[in-house]
Amino acid sequence: MSTLNFAQAAPDLGSFDRTGVAVVFGASGGIGSALLSLIAASGHFAATMGFGRRSAIPVDLTDEASLSRAVDAAAAAGAIRLAIDATGFLHDADGGPEKSWRELHAGRLAHAFAINAIGPALLMKHLLPKLPRTGKAVFATLSARVGSIGDNRLGGWYGYRASKAALNQLVRTAAIELARRAPDAVCLSLHPGTVATGLSAPFVQAGPNLHTAQAAAAHLLAVLNRVGPQHTGSFLDWRGEPIPW
Repeated sequence: MSTLNFAQAAPDLGSFDRTGVAVVFGASGGIGSALLSLIAASGHFAATMGFGRRSAIPVDLTDEASLSRAVDAAAAAGAIRLAIDATGFLHDADGGPEKSWRELHAGRLAHAFAINAIGPALLMKHLLPKLPRTGKAVFATLSARVGSIGDNRLGGWYGYRASKAALNQLVRTAAIELARRAPDAVCLSLHPGTVATGLSAPFVQAGPNLHTAQAAAAHLLAVLNRVGPQHTGSFLDWRGEPIPW
């Protein structure tokens, strides 16, 4: 697997067919909304669609029927050439990531897996068969470096780490099946870097490694413009560099 090297101030989506459709799931979140606005502003796709809890066709990752409806609506607009899952769960009012095994709770673990792994898996179930059989088409889901088992040196964050690791395995497995149906397609996990959003706000500090949502979205789109079939099943960071499983 090749490392992708590039430096672009603004996303270039020229590798995608201009007659296609781009769709963002989780479009109301920090990174999702930035992705949607940049894709739309590029004017590259014939249609750009965003789905979230409050979109015209609402999406709930725990409701498979809602995922199916959204995918059908996107496919009805044309050939889906770019689909990004920008959903995720890290913390809520009930508590933050576990610092110790003493904080493990069955319900919170189940919720993390429902949003970070099972929901995206069901989205792939409905979306990947809709991707064109020929020509570049990409499905990307936002994972996290802390989901890397090989890169885990600090411990903690049990539910988030484990659910993102599960997501990576689901993506890798789906990529193998997708390649049999659509050899030009790409299915991969992306780490957006440390981004200033509501998801990360309690856990990050300002500094040179903290990205705005707009900057993170531009980085991710630059990666997606560069990837090809040889990168399907990969786990890449915002620079296009592979992350250990």
